Amino acid sequence: MNIFLPPKKDKTREEITTGNRQITIIGANGAGKTRFTEWLINDLQGRAFRMSIISALYESRETDNLPGSIDMLYKEASERTNLLRNDNISQVERLMSLLFQEEMLNLISYKVAHAENPNAKLSSTKLDKMIEVWQEVFPGSKVLIEGGKMLISRDCDTTCYSSVKLSAGERAVMYYVGAALMAMENAVIFIDNPGIFLHQSITKSLWDRIEQLRPDCTFIYTTHDIDFASSRTDNAVVWVREYDATEGTWDYDILPDHSELSDDIYLTLIGSRKPVLFIEGDGVHSIDSKLYPLIFPQYTVKPLGSCNKVIEATRAFNDLTAFHHMDSYGIVDRDRRDEGEVKYLRTKKVLVPNVAEIENILMLEDVIRTVASRHHKDENKVFAKVKATILDLFKQEVRQQALMHTRHRVKRTLEYRIDGRFTNINSLEDHINDLVKEINPRGMYEAFCREFHGYVATGDYHNVLRVFNRKSMIPLSNVSNLCGIGNKDAYIRTIINILKQNGKDAKRIRKAVIKCFGLDDNNLNALKLEAQQSTKKDSKE
Repeated sequence: MNIFLPPKKDKTREEITTGNRQITIIGANGAGKTRFTEWLINDLQGRAFRMSIISALYESRETDNLPGSIDMLYKEASERTNLLRNDNISQVERLMSLLFQEEMLNLISYKVAHAENPNAKLSSTKLDKMIEVWQEVFPGSKVLIEGGKMLISRDCDTTCYSSVKLSAGERAVMYYVGAALMAMENAVIFIDNPGIFLHQSITKSLWDRIEQLRPDCTFIYTTHDIDFASSRTDNAVVWVREYDATEGTWDYDILPDHSELSDDIYLTLIGSRKPVLFIEGDGVHSIDSKLYPLIFPQYTVKPLGSCNKVIEATRAFNDLTAFHHMDSYGIVDRDRRDEGEVKYLRTKKVLVPNVAEIENILMLEDVIRTVASRHHKDENKVFAKVKATILDLFKQEVRQQALMHTRHRVKRTLEYRIDGRFTNINSLEDHINDLVKEINPRGMYEAFCREFHGYVATGDYHNVLRVFNRKSMIPLSNVSNLCGIGNKDAYIRTIINILKQNGKDAKRIRKAVIKCFGLDDNNLNALKLEAQQSTKKDSKE
């Protein structure tokens, strides 16, 4: 079944072919997704079948007047027979009445057939299939039909109770399965928020099972659930950006099938209208994900894990600006990168701080001073003690740090240089031997040692933070106790809370961090302007 989407601003309409049995509609709040879906439903009347668990579970004065809807099927059945009550107030109740009616008619047909042929078999009903799937989703629960009522029992309990006592999630599963079975043949089934009331662990498998039950149907989901949208295997994703109520047109695109970005990244980003900032770490535990959204609030911050993923995602996302109209940056730790590597990354919109890693940002002089003064400590004395401790720690580890820097530099050089074509193993071997002499690892190591000892001798705290990779720097420096806080976690929480309050102290910390990225106020204003222009372009083009 080919589906034509609503008109775009240039009055053209995109087409989705029968190759896609699943269509997912996504977009930021207020982008016009609901109107987009309603337009499709009206355009597909006679084939459209709508599901909304919110409308179905609760009493509603409005009925779904679509031909073939649950409400219309119930109304028609009530008028044809006295077997149905006509006062069921929710769509779930009407659905269950329809399923029980079919069950009863099936039993009557079987009785008649058995009277003529004792070998007649009782055929399966939609109610049977709904119960089967429900019990698959909730193993350990059994559905019993007794006296025309549906009862539920648990393996751990000998008593039975009415289905009206089921949780909203359990009733939602019954509704989704039963309603899908009631849809007309070759229907286009519209599902609003398919994961609502459902635990994330069952949402994907439930809809996989429902799609299996109705291989003749096309499923159109409207959702904000990134994981669910990414889980559809035969999916066309429509990104709705904006609705023009005056013209009755939309700004939307169909996401490209073969992007170098994963679906979950795309869907997360376009759910926000802000430009994007890719960072390292995870979205829950990492310092990066707590700090950077407060330093760069004008960006959607997306943690990706490793630095390589950040670099690749930034490149790939910026390569597709013609599609999404949003600019993006990345942030990676400096680690042991030299100035050449840092400069190259910055040309690719990957920001690199002038400190070795994220923990070192929290050890910047103005950050320490701000936290100390916040807790009524003498910031000069606190910073002097922290500085002395860090310089002493670094002095003890100069050779180890120099060796790690040497290893990194040799590795990067070899990666760049072993790229020629060699006719035989002897040529490759000679090339490698020449590289060892040319690179001179020992000479490189000794140069790092001299450089690092120089930082210690001159008390160059800022350059020590630039080259000193030490994850335990915060607790070893005793900065938390000196500031009157306690431990490392409390120190980090204090910085985050200061930034959240967005007062004078927050501005001081934010300015120090921004400067650490080689940005000044003018650079930051340029980034803000670029972000605002990107957002404006996204909403107007």
